[in-house]
Amino acid sequence: MVRCVLAAAAAMLISFGAQAQTIKIAILGPMAFVQGEHHWYGAEMARDEINKAGGIDVGGKRMRIELVRADTNEIQSVPDATNAVERVVTRDKVDFLIGGFRSEAVLAMQEVAMDYKKLFLGVGAAHSKLGLNVEQNYDRYKYWFRVSPTKDVDLARTLFAVLGAIGAQIRSDLKTETPKVAILAEKAVWTEGLVAAAQKTLPALKMEVVGLWQPSAVATDVTAELSAIDRAGAHIVFTMLSGPVGISVGRQMGERNMKAVAWGINVEGQKEEFWQAAAGKAQYVSTLDTYSEVEYTPKTIPFVKAYQARFKKFPTYTAATYDAIMLLKEAIENVGSTDADKLVAFIEKVEHVGTGAVATFDKRHDLVWAIGKTSGIAVQWQEGRKVPFWPPNIKGMQPFKMPKQ
Repeated sequence: MVRCVLAAAAAMLISFGAQAQTIKIAILGPMAFVQGEHHWYGAEMARDEINKAGGIDVGGKRMRIELVRADTNEIQSVPDATNAVERVVTRDKVDFLIGGFRSEAVLAMQEVAMDYKKLFLGVGAAHSKLGLNVEQNYDRYKYWFRVSPTKDVDLARTLFAVLGAIGAQIRSDLKTETPKVAILAEKAVWTEGLVAAAQKTLPALKMEVVGLWQPSAVATDVTAELSAIDRAGAHIVFTMLSGPVGISVGRQMGERNMKAVAWGINVEGQKEEFWQAAAGKAQYVSTLDTYSEVEYTPKTIPFVKAYQARFKKFPTYTAATYDAIMLLKEAIENVGSTDADKLVAFIEKVEHVGTGAVATFDKRHDLVWAIGKTSGIAVQWQEGRKVPFWPPNIKGMQPFKMPKQ
């Protein structure tokens, strides 16, 4: 009997020791959607790479990564998202939080994370308020960093830079001095700043704004919006779409043989399955993206190839959970601790070469924007292939194409 008790106690100690050897990271995302799916895939890539190499060196002690999959359901429900964060912190006892997608939900998730002083590396949400919170109340919000994408204002800088290049091509090809632009933005918090910036900036770029249309992020039919855009004579449909509506827009623009070209953000358009999902109709749809087989950083092409080989899919920008985990590893190994305050101080000063960006952080813990470092790339769907065309200084870029007029 005594022997059995001792054996049980020894087993418990071994179990406790095994648990102590892991760093638990919650991957937060809408797992029923492509965004959450790629959150998880990117994290799996990083976990397996690190664990295969022996784990993370924490002050001379090797610790393996354990991932906790947290379905936030944030596209559908903000309360579900905050409940997911609460659950992984209190029940699963995670050490770190990575992910998040929909800005409305991530703002709420951020509050829960800060209540528990958990380091939260954001991968997905663009709203400026997330970083503004850090600047306005540093002691509370310092545990938040935005790893991907850049904040909405900087997304706008990239979007307008590419839009200027497309506008120049339209002026040349169509012999029109003032290209007409229709703004098509899903009705969501993250698009508000972008819409306002577009309405202000496009006239300065000598482009005419012919209207604003705002469908639901999950709309399956945008016939009314596209009909009105056609009637307005738009040359460019400036998209701000993160939800499934991006598929509807790509398919129906093709079905209508629209003369306008779509450029902007279309998260669905970043994934390899987009062409098939849009029934092969998404010719000339273009979007801001993070990954392509171009040398954006020295790590981009190897990551993209390994990702495709493993998952048979092309990574979307939320796969930058890989970079978040690698950044976390770098920080932990340099400070020799998992203490959140020590990690914050290191990350604030680091330059991290990732797969999707060369990351440095400002006082809001937002990425410092720079073309060819954190601006991302622009891609266009051409004959079933996602073709990169911007920025021009990156090796491997190809020509942008306009629909036949």
